[in-house]
This record gives sequence, C-alpha cells and structure tokens, in this order.
Amino acid sequence: MSLKAVPNAYVRPAAAFCIAVAFMFMAPPSANSMELDALSKAAAKYHGGSLASAEAYTQCLLSTIRNDVSFTPDKTTYVITGDIGAMWLRDASAQMRPYLSFATDSQVKSMLRGVIAREAKSILVDPYANAFNRDYKVTEEKFELDSLAYPIVLTWSYWKQTNDRAALTPEVKAAFEKAAGVMELERDHSLSHYRHGELPNSGAGSPVGYTGMIWTGFRPSDDAAQYGYNIPEEMFAAVALSELADLESNAWHDKAMATEVSALRDGIVQGINEYAVVYRAPYGYMYAYEVDGLGHSNVMDDANIPSLLSIPYIGYAADPAIYRNTRRFILSPDNPYYFAGKSAHGIGSPHTPKGYVWPLALVMQGLTSENPKELNDVLTQLKASDTGDHLMHESFDSNDPSKYTRSNFGWACSLFAELVQNRVMGMSSQLPLGKVGLSSSTTTAAIFHRTGK
Repeated sequence: MSLKAVPNAYVRPAAAFCIAVAFMFMAPPSANSMELDALSKAAAKYHGGSLASAEAYTQCLLSTIRNDVSFTPDKTTYVITGDIGAMWLRDASAQMRPYLSFATDSQVKSMLRGVIAREAKSILVDPYANAFNRDYKVTEEKFELDSLAYPIVLTWSYWKQTNDRAALTPEVKAAFEKAAGVMELERDHSLSHYRHGELPNSGAGSPVGYTGMIWTGFRPSDDAAQYGYNIPEEMFAAVALSELADLESNAWHDKAMATEVSALRDGIVQGINEYAVVYRAPYGYMYAYEVDGLGHSNVMDDANIPSLLSIPYIGYAADPAIYRNTRRFILSPDNPYYFAGKSAHGIGSPHTPKGYVWPLALVMQGLTSENPKELNDVLTQLKASDTGDHLMHESFDSNDPSKYTRSNFGWACSLFAELVQNRVMGMSSQLPLGKVGLSSSTTTAAIFHRTGK
C-alpha cells in the first residue's frame, strides 16, 4: 500500500451543531465506578514525597479507570475525557500513559489493547476526526495532527513495554497507514478537500507555502490554528512516524512501508529545521509555535500537549540551545499566554479565560525541568490548586484556585500521575525514543542559510 493511495478528506459542516447532536445520542458512561486490582495496589504504594502529593497521586492515577473507562461489546475500551462524554484520540492515549508501567498485569494489558483497537477503528472511520462517540460516529472533525500521532505513540510504547504483538492487528496496521497517508497528502494542502466552518478562507484555513511539513487545521487545544504548520505537532508527528517505521519494519516486517514512512518523517524534520526557527531579542534563536511557510510566524506557547515546552517529553531531539532559548521565552511574560498571580505562575491557553493557568503546563514544566527547585515549585503550585477533590482541573485562576474550568479532566490527572511516578517516585519512564531530529550544527546551518545572520 502506498501512502499516496489514501483518499482525500471528508467535508463536514461546522462543529458546534454536530457535537450537540452527537452528545444527545451517546450512551452514557458506565454508572459503576470501576477499578483494576493492579492499579489500586499501585496507587497505595506511593513513596518519596509529601502526604498531599500522595493523596493527589492516588486520586489522579485512579481517576481515568474509575470515571472514564468502559469496556464495550466489541471488546474495545472506550475512554471519555472526564466530564465530556466522548473519546478524543489525543486525550484517551495520554490518559493511558501512566498505566503502561503496570502493563504486565493481564487486566491492564487487556484494557490497553482495547484502547489501541478502538482508536484504530476510529481512524479508519475518519482520519480527519479528533473525537468519536461510543458507536464510532464522529463527534468532532477538527483535523489536529497530534490526534493521528498519539495513537501511534501509545501503540509503539505498549509494544516496547510488553512485547505483546496481539495488539498489532492488521486493522491497526491499516489504520496507521491511513493516518500516514493523510499526513503525506496534507504536506501539500492545496490538494486536500478538507474544510471546516471554523477556519478562514471558506474553511480551508489561512494560506500556506509548501515546506515539507504537514498542514493542520487545529491546535491540540481544539482551537483553530493561526498558521497551518504547528511546530510542536510537527515534532510529535516526526516522533510518531519514527515509531511507526519501527513497527512496520520489526513487528509487521513490511520494509517497503517502513521506508515510505521514514521518508515522510525526514521531510518533516527538514521542514522544521528550515522554517521553524526565528530570532527574537533578547532570547536569540528559538522555535516558533506556528508558521505558514510564507514568512509569517506566531511566537507563543499553549498549555496543551504537544507544546514547545514539551519538546523533550515528546521525544524530539531539538537543538539544545534553541530549546533553552525557547523555554526561557515561553516561561516569561513575553509569552502572551504566560500568567502570574498570587497562587500560581505558568502557561495558559486562549481556550480558557485570561489569567488561568493550566495544570497540564505546570506538570509539563516539572517533567522537563532539570532543576530540583523548579520541580518543587511546580509541586507547590499544583498543591495550591487542589480544591479538596485531589484532582487536576483543566485550568484555574492564578489568583484564586477555587475558580477553575472542568471539574473532571482526565488528561491532566494522568499526566500528574506520570510526573509523580517519574520525578518523585523514581519509576522508569515510558517516554518515546527521543532520537528524532537533526543535529544542532545542521539546524544552525539551515538558519544561517535562510536568514543570512
């Protein structure tokens, strides 16, 4: 199967009405709170930090399995985002990540296999959709590149952790190749028929030039992109494609497809090095959040992951000096979505009110920090955001944590559990390869060639 053989996008109307109708007909999540024995025991084995962190870790680790997971008649696993009763490909994949550490348990393994199978079925229904309901009908068709990357990364991580090939079915292979085909097509967005009512230019999005990168209509926040090449998403896609090439070569023994996928990845990486770096005083060379390939860039960062802050976490081998400059910028008031108040200081999002900090971003700051004092500061702020339920919310007022959005946000809870596992308890990490990208000298040469600096 050639990547170029994958058909064009589906065309759907604006999202709001579709989501409302979809929610009307979705079966409700299971009324019975569920736990798996291995996860309950793991939650009880907290060590290495404060009592407050222990309480939050227990509740956050178990939040998804208690509130968001249900096992369906087709032997797949349906995972809602928390207080919204649909399955986002991105969120569901991220919610499963801390459970990879316990995948030697047969029940946990079965749950993870079920998520992998359901995400593959969903991609085959519509590779441009980001969210689905229980009967695989599309809840939202916002094309977000990371929604194709997350299922691949979860599957690869599961395979590496368990060596279980039972999850790597022909259907999963077909779904991931369909995802890669869409990525190949969207490198030249002028060939795509995808349209969405929230995007400008009659739904096609703002104009872009060809860069070798993949066009995306929406950010990981579900907000429309300002420019069509979202750099953190490009980096994450490159990582996912590297892992897909590994699956194709060493699990499915399809060397030809592995070669095609690797070529797609290499084109993305080249585009990142040629177009993603900008110069901003006093920080120096840094990564833009979005570019259009026509000379325009959006310099900011958003709490949702992949983000610029998360570059080491997602496994992209960025230029170390450029990442350090970028990190200094995005954790400063020069980032238009960095907010500082009496109780917290961190990155927010245009998705939520001004002044609201996201626990996702605070947790990611801790996961990517090399400074113990910074990690302790993050844990202190997260503790201050606890309103008594010991869960992470979507965002909260940096001056008054009692004001927050979303009472149950599974993604943030799972990421916090991962932070505690990896940085407090010292458990081994399930992060991706971290070997995708070009050397710093190659990156610098590309910058000098383009800018003449």
